[in-house]
Amino acid sequence: MIKIGVNGSKEISSLLTKPISTYNEFVKMRNSRCRKFILATCLISLCLSMGLHAQSTNNKSIHSIIFQGLKKNKKFYLDQFVESKIGTNPVDSLLHEDIQRLKNIPGIGEASYTIHQVSDQSVDIVFQIEELKTLLPIVNFGGVKDNLWFQLGLQDINWQGNGSTFSAVYQNRDKRHGGQLFYKATRIKASDWGFSATLNSLASLEPLFFDEGAVNYDYNNYELGSTIIKQFGFRNQVEFGGTYFIEKFIKSKNQLTENTAGPSSLIQPKFLSKIEYTANYLDYHFFYLEGFYSKIGFQSVYNTVDQSWFQSLEFTEKFFLRMQDTGNLAFRIHAGIATNNNSPFAPFVIDSHVNLRGAGNRIARGTAQFVANIEYRSTIFEDKLWAVQALVYLDVGTLRNPGGKLERLFDTNQFQQYLGNGLRVIYKKIYGAILRIDYGINIQNIEQHGVVIGLGQYF
Repeated sequence: MIKIGVNGSKEISSLLTKPISTYNEFVKMRNSRCRKFILATCLISLCLSMGLHAQSTNNKSIHSIIFQGLKKNKKFYLDQFVESKIGTNPVDSLLHEDIQRLKNIPGIGEASYTIHQVSDQSVDIVFQIEELKTLLPIVNFGGVKDNLWFQLGLQDINWQGNGSTFSAVYQNRDKRHGGQLFYKATRIKASDWGFSATLNSLASLEPLFFDEGAVNYDYNNYELGSTIIKQFGFRNQVEFGGTYFIEKFIKSKNQLTENTAGPSSLIQPKFLSKIEYTANYLDYHFFYLEGFYSKIGFQSVYNTVDQSWFQSLEFTEKFFLRMQDTGNLAFRIHAGIATNNNSPFAPFVIDSHVNLRGAGNRIARGTAQFVANIEYRSTIFEDKLWAVQALVYLDVGTLRNPGGKLERLFDTNQFQQYLGNGLRVIYKKIYGAILRIDYGINIQNIEQHGVVIGLGQYF
């Protein structure tokens, strides 16, 4: 018998006196345990190394924030939408939120980021930006037989690369001329404050509704207005301000009957004050939308002629849902209620351009309104530059007649329903470059139908 060391192992001594097969099993068991020990040691070392590396990455701070691909957008403007700050640690979840906020800016089609190591303690965050052109022609037109309108002009929703909006529009309704100049800066010098200003001249042929029937008036509206804007974070804002305007109604020579009711002319200077709250939780993925948008606004109008007051309250809700990769479900509700004067000058209208596609221009007026629009947009073609969407929609609306009871608003006989389909031709390199063609038919009266053509989605 062979002894190992001074205090040789009794286990090994006894094994050596046993048959060779038992000894071989011992060797196999010993080698297996050694391999497991070595493997466990390597795994522990690897985990410790990874932990130390992760700790090292988390301890690195942001040295600078860089935007690549900028042609028009100003860096100070984009900095407002990035929550990641110089001197802090880079956090993946926060950087992903920064990317979505950048993509929500008008004029940015796509955004991504990379992290570049500067030293052992610092990194640079580099945002790659794909800009879209934002200077667009305004070309809108539509209507039904003998009731046509069009708009021509220019609009830039990222004027001077700082998110401000400027537009100049010529408008022709019923062969009468009008136009508008508009400027809006949502954030002044990277602050939470902004303002808007507008100069407007509207002219149209307005049908006013008396007991004896509809009477056509040549309508002119001259207005000068301004608002103050307060931002609350990236999603919420309050806008308040006022407008001084003069409304002129002159009975038109173009009448359906010889004997018409109503005054021959009416001139009313008025002052409007308003406040609006907006919650915008829409996320943009090029021309696809997800999320919701809410706006509630209150207006008060003072008539300087008869010293009367008029108030209105309006609410708009939009909801968008992505359906797989190529579908977008879009839904809008608009509700409003106003002082219920028994007057032909009611504020809410049924109009193809505004709410019911195919109805025609200003076919009815009321002092309360409920409108719902729902459409499903399906992308049938898309490449790097172009996309085409086909859609089906349903527009439903109702009015309370001036001086009428509120329950009439919910009378099913008051509802007008238009069913239709449409086409969108989208140029992806220009923000909002969407040619819109919609055709709608009145479900209750198929003789009533019309086409609405313009730029941009209907809502």
